[in-house]
Amino acid sequence: MSQTVFVAMSGGVDSSVSAALLQRQGFKVVGVFMKNWSEKNSHSSHPELVSGSFCSAEQDFADMRAVCQHLGIPYYTFNFEAEYKKQVLDYFFAEYKTGRTPNPDVMCNKEIKFGLFLKKSLALGADFIATGHYARKRAMTNSKCQIPNGESPRNRGGIKKSDSSRYRGDTLVHQLLKGVDGVKDQTYFLYNLTQAQLAKTLFPIGQYPKKRVRALARQFKLPTADKPDSQGICFIGPVDVKQFLKTAITSKNGKIVNLDGKVVGEHEGAWFYTVGQRRVAGLSGQKDPLYVVSTDIKKNLVVVGPDSATYGRGVILEDLHLIDPKYFVRHPEFISGSHLIGKIPKQVRNDGVGGLSAKPRYGPDIYAGTLDKKGKEWHFVFHNPVRALTPGQSLVLYDGSICIGGGIIRKVAKSRK
Repeated sequence: MSQTVFVAMSGGVDSSVSAALLQRQGFKVVGVFMKNWSEKNSHSSHPELVSGSFCSAEQDFADMRAVCQHLGIPYYTFNFEAEYKKQVLDYFFAEYKTGRTPNPDVMCNKEIKFGLFLKKSLALGADFIATGHYARKRAMTNSKCQIPNGESPRNRGGIKKSDSSRYRGDTLVHQLLKGVDGVKDQTYFLYNLTQAQLAKTLFPIGQYPKKRVRALARQFKLPTADKPDSQGICFIGPVDVKQFLKTAITSKNGKIVNLDGKVVGEHEGAWFYTVGQRRVAGLSGQKDPLYVVSTDIKKNLVVVGPDSATYGRGVILEDLHLIDPKYFVRHPEFISGSHLIGKIPKQVRNDGVGGLSAKPRYGPDIYAGTLDKKGKEWHFVFHNPVRALTPGQSLVLYDGSICIGGGIIRKVAKSRK
């Protein structure tokens, strides 16, 4: 009997191809469109927010429905508007009010896609969910013996309990791997996944580069084959962030100062600015480009300086999450001191061979460093200074191609480049 997969379909090419691939692998596929953001709250009411072209939720739904009809699969709409507002948008505005720069896409995946969507899909009879993320997963045992990939056609349903019996009772562990396409890799947004969530999730397009996904869409004659990629905030689209913030945060004039404390301009509110930002409205008489170095919400100050002043050498993390809670125990090569086996190590070192690296923002750039625990705090120190490390953003950790987890940047240790 075929296993059922509920595919999160946004109306875009990536999720469309995901559904088509799973259908061809023999799954019973159900498309699901998540309605998280109402048009009455967005572009139709606030046209000044739009920064570029976008597809409305209605158009996205129409595209998703056309793909499902083309594939001959059923589809649902899940309405999570209230939850999205509370768990993603309220968080988004609250973080900016405190002077931090949040990542709504990370929160959306944590709370909506792999929280509410997964839970509701399983309740409706799904065996798995699938998304169009450029990511992969594999199943391992704690003895590092790889077992068959749960996403292969021969083992479509994932690893069953019986499959691990021949490995002498070793614990089954699911790993999140970078997508094959290094530029499109989206594991940065998925680092909060748990073992239970990964066990029930499939990433059909993670093994393909973007060009191949487009080619597959045309090969399958999907209606979305040539649809442009979506941009902007998760489920909201391309918006002018400052104008979007103004719909919930009041403007308040303040001073822009340089590193010496000299006033060089005025701003509309320190909470509208983020570290590394170059386009700073309100500056006057400056010959050389200036960048946001820091903000002080209590004093309503924005501090600017040369690009070199935006670099940091390390960060203090909060809410550290490991996809495999015992990852460092299973990989003693990272542990400084064998006496720490069985516990979370105080230091996770990078020895230059398959050591740890981190992404402080979404993109292909990744930086080597060392993860240390000092008291109750987790610190990540980079081997070389990194630009625009920003409180509120996620720092995602990697062991080679394995995304092992991450945390939120709470504080930055500054360093001139």
